[in-house]
Order: sequence, then C-alpha cells, then structure tokens
Amino acid sequence: MSSEFRLALIGQAAFGKSVLEALLDDDQSVVAVFCPPDREGSPPDPIKVCAVSHGIDVFQFQRMRDAAAIEAFRNLQADLGVMAFVTDIVPLEIIQAPSQGTIQYHPSLLPKHRGPSSINWPIIQGETRTGLSIFWPDDGLDTGPILMQKDVEIGPNDTLGTVYFDKLFPLGVEAMVESVRLVKAGEAPRIEQDHSQMTYESWCRADDAIVNWSKSVEEIYNLVRGCDPSPGANGTFSGERIKFFSASRDSASAGGAPGEVAKIDETGILVNCRNGAIRIGRVQASGRKKQSASEWAEDFGISPGDRFESTRSD
Repeated sequence: MSSEFRLALIGQAAFGKSVLEALLDDDQSVVAVFCPPDREGSPPDPIKVCAVSHGIDVFQFQRMRDAAAIEAFRNLQADLGVMAFVTDIVPLEIIQAPSQGTIQYHPSLLPKHRGPSSINWPIIQGETRTGLSIFWPDDGLDTGPILMQKDVEIGPNDTLGTVYFDKLFPLGVEAMVESVRLVKAGEAPRIEQDHSQMTYESWCRADDAIVNWSKSVEEIYNLVRGCDPSPGANGTFSGERIKFFSASRDSASAGGAPGEVAKIDETGILVNCRNGAIRIGRVQASGRKKQSASEWAEDFGISPGDRFESTRSD
C-alpha cells in the first residue's frame, strides 16, 4: 500500500499499542502518536514504547483541549485521525483537522451503551449480545455516524474480562485496520445513528456494584460477572468491604436469609440470595490481594450462618 495516506493515532494502553502494531503490519503510514503523559514511578505507556521503537513521533499532553495539543495535531497535516482507547476529551479542532476526518473505536453497538463503561453494563443488565462500533466522532458523546459494527455473544459464563480480552479487543483491532482501509479507498460509510434507541450509562464504579442479596440469582450473578475484574462487585462483612469474583449460580435454594453463608468448601463460599444461591470463587478484602474465597473464609474465621451485609436496596 502507498505510504502517502498519513495517520495520526490517539490512544493508550494495550489496545492502543495493538492497533498501532496492526496498522504498521498493514503497511499504513502512522506519522504521530498522541498518548497521556508518563506517570512518575510507572513505566511508559505501551503505545509510547511501540511508537518510539518504530521511530514515530510521540506527543504527550495533559489535555488534548490545550492549544499546544491542537496546534501540534494540525501541523501534522494528517489524512485521518484514529482514536483507539481514548479517555480524554478530544476537541472538534482535532477531530476535524485531518482531511478525511477522524474515526473512533467504541466497545458497544451504538447507539446502545454510550458512555465510558460500555462493556460492564450489557453484562450487568443480562444482555446476551454486545459488540463494537467504529464511528465518526462529532461534538456529542458517542453520537457520530457509524462506519462499521461487529457483534459478539455474551455467553452465560462470560465476564467483563472475557468479553473484552477474548472478543472485543482482538475484533476491535481488526476492525480499526479494516476501517482505515475503507477510508483510504474512499469506501467508508457514514450511517447516522438512530438516536431514539440510545442508552447511556456513566462509569461503573464500586458504589454501583454493591450486591443486594435480596435480588435474584440471575441479577446478582450478572452483576458479579459484569464487574469482574473491575470494579469488582462487593458487599461488606463485619464492616469491611469485600469484592467478589469468579462467581457461579446455584438455582437450588440453600435455605437461610439473603446474604447468609450457606456452605464453604474448596470451590468457594455459597451465599444465599432471593431464589437460590451464588458461589463465590475468589474474593478481595480491603488492603489485600485477591485470594480463593475458601482461604479468605479460613483466614477470617467465616462459618456457615455468618452473613454479608448490603447497603443497597434498589
């Protein structure tokens, strides 16, 4: 392919690095990479390391809205902007600067699940399919026209981690390269979103992931796996917050009150909920590393009949 079509990549972390590597492997011309500034005491961002190793100019601004960032981007005279895992607000001055505009990756089937935690929420809400969108960003939040979409199954045992790393990550890298090719060939569509079908959720944080043990097995199971590994569904035990991971369902009622520990064995701890029980395989207590739930129970002297607390009633 010709190297005359100039790409400016904005991204970070493993996904940004993988998109950069895939574009270079596809013989695309990436003239610059924009990523967040280095953090003191932490290694440089993987995308920066990759860019430097290939002799690509790297720009690191605290905010992409800063005048210096806008000027640096404009001076590149890029043909296409590529946004791969961007958490900063990118202004229209940058989005519209390349001659062919800018494309962006979003891990949901827009207009569903706009917002920053768009992989967590479909799982938490019990959906069985999700996907990714490559779209043309505008001045709204995930509102621009669609270039390409690919859907994936949310299996009954999938977690946030498996949906992202096993499905949306690799498929997203492929879709970004495919989309660049389409733009370069002048064949990339711009399909307006059906805004009447939009949903939006903000960040999925620890306070959004508090388990209400009076809910159904399915609701609690979906919450735990939709927050595994981050932010971690959680409850409290003796006033201490405990995060739950590696959950499975037990539809047969174990008896006892919601939140009560019904059984402890090598597979984990079985906790009662409204119409069954949830088996928790791993936990993380405050200030501690993740460990098997049975080890935690032994360390803290947990016994059947003890009860987890929940401060969430919705």
